[in-house]
Amino acid sequence: MNPPTTANHHFWLALMIGSSHLHWAEFQGKELLTAWDTPHLNPEIVQELIKGGFADDLWPEILPVPPLSRGASLWIASVVPEQTQLWQRYAQAKAIALDDLPLKGLYPTLGIDRALAALGAGEKFGFPVLVVDAGTAMTFTGVNSDRQLVGGAILPGFRLQLKSLWTGTASLPDVAIPQELPDRWALNTPSSIQSGVIYSIVAGVRDFIAAWWQDYPQSQIVVTGGGGPGLLAYLRSRDSAIADRAIFDPHLVFWGMEMIVNG
Repeated sequence: MNPPTTANHHFWLALMIGSSHLHWAEFQGKELLTAWDTPHLNPEIVQELIKGGFADDLWPEILPVPPLSRGASLWIASVVPEQTQLWQRYAQAKAIALDDLPLKGLYPTLGIDRALAALGAGEKFGFPVLVVDAGTAMTFTGVNSDRQLVGGAILPGFRLQLKSLWTGTASLPDVAIPQELPDRWALNTPSSIQSGVIYSIVAGVRDFIAAWWQDYPQSQIVVTGGGGPGLLAYLRSRDSAIADRAIFDPHLVFWGMEMIVNG
């Protein structure tokens, strides 16, 4: 990757290509101005945006996003190679790879989103750090004070577990994620599903955090992902000591990208 050329007063775009959505952020130098999500875009729309150099007048016609500077540089991290190829046709596009991250011990199949989130959390809140990403998949990623990857874990997130019971059985219903911690001992099928999934995940999260704190008692715990606020609410009902120490930040990946762009 070429050395970054983004000046502090320049606008630039960050694009994290996830499995189902595009996660965008607009920066002015080191300052994150705004962030938003969109579905994956079809090639025709991508080509129109690229052709116009992300001009201000194109965005309102296509997506409800803020105005951007024509010709802004686009920094891409991705877990979807096909989508990456579409956006790399933009002349000002620069892809971020694992080798670009100043972290030790990253293994080749580690998701770039997890690595960037860990980097962003450590840069913003300090190392060592454990990142709990409550997304479609719930992940744990731990990095020590030497910026060495300690390791992590992956499990299905709240919605994915609920959906698996609905789609994988003949009679169980589709159930929503409750806003508050449900009763543990449920008296109907939907509530029983909510209880089983929510309490199991929360117990697992508490166990991972407790194990991490045994080795790194002063470590920050940073929660991110769309399910992060709900997870913290559940934790607060079960273990306020963990919830009170945990930090929620939805932009960890972008903080990691900002560190790569600006150094």
